[in-house]
Order: sequence, then C-alpha cells, then structure tokens
Amino acid sequence: MAHMNFKRGVLSVAAGLLFASAAHAGGLERGGYNIDLLFDPSDYAAEASATYVNPQRELNNVQDINPANGRPGGPTDGVRDTESYWVPRVGIKAAIGEGFDCMADYSQPWGAHSKPGVNWAGANDNSETKVESDNYAATCSYKWAVGPGQFRVIGGVFYQEVGGFKERLVSPAIPAAGLSGVGRLDLEGTGWGWRAGVGYEIPEYAVRASLVYNSAVDLDDLSGSIDLRNVALAVIPGSPPRPVVGTKYDVFGNASMPDSLEFKIQSGIAPDWVAFGSVKWTDWSQLQVLNFCPAVRDPRTPCTSLNLLYRDGWTISGGVGHKFTDKLSGAASITWDRGTSHGFGTQTDTWTFGTGLSYAASENLEFRLAGAVGILTGGSSGPQTFNGEQVGTDVKYDFDDDFFAAVSTSIKVKF
Repeated sequence: MAHMNFKRGVLSVAAGLLFASAAHAGGLERGGYNIDLLFDPSDYAAEASATYVNPQRELNNVQDINPANGRPGGPTDGVRDTESYWVPRVGIKAAIGEGFDCMADYSQPWGAHSKPGVNWAGANDNSETKVESDNYAATCSYKWAVGPGQFRVIGGVFYQEVGGFKERLVSPAIPAAGLSGVGRLDLEGTGWGWRAGVGYEIPEYAVRASLVYNSAVDLDDLSGSIDLRNVALAVIPGSPPRPVVGTKYDVFGNASMPDSLEFKIQSGIAPDWVAFGSVKWTDWSQLQVLNFCPAVRDPRTPCTSLNLLYRDGWTISGGVGHKFTDKLSGAASITWDRGTSHGFGTQTDTWTFGTGLSYAASENLEFRLAGAVGILTGGSSGPQTFNGEQVGTDVKYDFDDDFFAAVSTSIKVKF
C-alpha cells in the first residue's frame, strides 16, 4: 500500500506541475485539455484547481506604418502588451462497473488578453483584445488486462462557448464631439467536439502511456457586432466641421478551434523516483485571417478581420518526481513550446521551468502547489503576405526576451 501511495502522490503533483507550466502556450491556449483525473485509481475522485499566470511581454521600436492613420503619438518603447489571468478547472471522476471509468469536467481551454491601450504608437492596430472560453466535457474509458498491465480505450465529447472582443483606434479622437475614435468588435459562438485515445498502464511500476486526439470545434454560428458609434468616418467641412459618425451593426463569420494530439508517458525509474514527459501537437495553423461582414455592406458598415497568421504549435515537456515522505512528494520539469507566430505577432518560443509539491493530508485528501517561471523569447512583428494580400500593414515592432511566472493550487478528494 505504501508503494501505491507513492505512485499516486508523485504522479498527481507531476500532472499539476505540467498544467502550470503549459498555461501560457502558443496560439489562444490557456488551460488546454486535461483528462489526467480519469486515470486516478480511486473509485471516486473530485478535483478543483486554479492557476494564475503573469506574462510580461513588452513591445519596442513601435512604428505606425500606415499613412492613413495620421501617425498617432504615444510610447514607442516599453509598451506592456500582456495582462495576467486565471485558469480554473473542476473535475469529477467515478468508476462505473468493472473496467469502466467516467469523468465530467469544466475548464477554460482557450483565451487571450492584450491591452496596450489607446495611448501607444500602434493603437490603430490594437488597444485591447480579449478572448474567453468555457468547456464542458464528459469522457469515459474501458480497461482490461493485457500482459503485465491494463490497456484502456478512451472516448468523450465536449461543448464549448467562445467569445471575445477587439478594440482599436479607427479614427482620431474628437473630444469636442464626444468621440473617442475607438471601434469595437464583439463576437461569440458555440460548438461541439470529441476525443478518442488509448492508454496502457502497469500500476506496479508506475508506468502509464497515453495517446489522445481532441477534435476541432467548428464555430459555424460565430457572430457579433461592430460598434463605430465613437468613430468619425468622415468630417464635413463647415464652421464648425461636422463629423459623420459610424453606427453599430451585426456581423457574421466562422472559425474553428484547433484539433490536437498529445502523447504522455511516465514510469518509475528507481525507488521513490518517477520520470514523466509529453509531446503535443496543436493545429493552430487553421487560424489565419478571420473575416467578419454584415449581411449588407455599405461605407458605414464595412467588414473587418482578425489577423492571426498562426502556425502549428508543438509543446514538449519532461521531468522527474520524488517521494520525500509518506505524505510529501515533489516534482520538477522543463517545457519547450514552439511559438505560433512567425513574423507577425508576439508568440515566439517559450521555455518554462517548474516545480511543485503534493501533500497528502489523509488517504482521502490531497493538496498541491506548483509554480513555474519562463522566458518568452524575442523577435519582431510586421506586415506579411497571405493569399497574395498584405496583412498587418498598420504597425511593426520588436520585442526582447521577456519573463512570465505562474502558480497553481489544487485540492483533490478521493475515496
């Protein structure tokens, strides 16, 4: 029994550590997908966690390169682009009959928050962008004896709600007319996805390997509005001049949240020691230029687009865990995430170093604390060509190596 408790404690803290380390991956990833609770050997288990991430990306050498923007003023160096955020997760697992396990969970797999504000040199490109998501999932598996261990087949479905907004300086502000010049795009959509996978476990040696595919989620009903009521589309000469103010109107479009494939492996390597690792591919390259248009277009109701130009993401992690006492276990890891930006945007490669502790207060109650620090590697962003057209023609900038930190806490009840 002591050997089994060792495996549970160390592998539990390893799972929480990797979640904290991967909470600032490329694309729009926040919490991603995680079904580790499904493998818990207890008949019943419930887990709740929260991760706080504080990225500190700053933009330098900012240049507005669109003459039509009127060369907005503001800082060109040391512009803080990122905002801190929380990533919650709640899950419940139950053993149902011989060999069957099922899990229900809530998570926020996708998200982003950029807020450089309206008083920087690139405000015509972005003043604030925010994406949020809610994911409700049910996943089950069936396992049976194969050789010295157990083979497991996995399947599930999930429902997602995705929404967000983008604001930017569309025209110069006219304070006398009460116009800020800021336009806003609001969007929301829903969709379904599914997952399938396999796993193999040898509990005696803390061995587990799994390969899980998560499908794309098509947001075919993605819709919202463009609000130009604070924007002067033109100015009629006179004394005083009269601005032609925009309107608010509905827009429609479509997008797909990416599919992914993840391989995880772990094994005992010595008494009280375990090694673990994972490789994940995410199909971010399907998010390039997303167009949103009204049912009827005219000069007062133009289309707009979200320019992402992502490439596929790869995340590779590895680490070791150790049992210090019957109640206390720890782990350390290193994670490399290939940035999804390549000449446009700020999502370059990320290196993350994490550590965590697990404390078993009793056979039924466990607490975890994990932390991570990382380096956001430097690069630059500027105009790119997509399908023969120029994208990102408003601004270009550079960014140096920057820093981020994350901390994750969780509680698990099992019986």
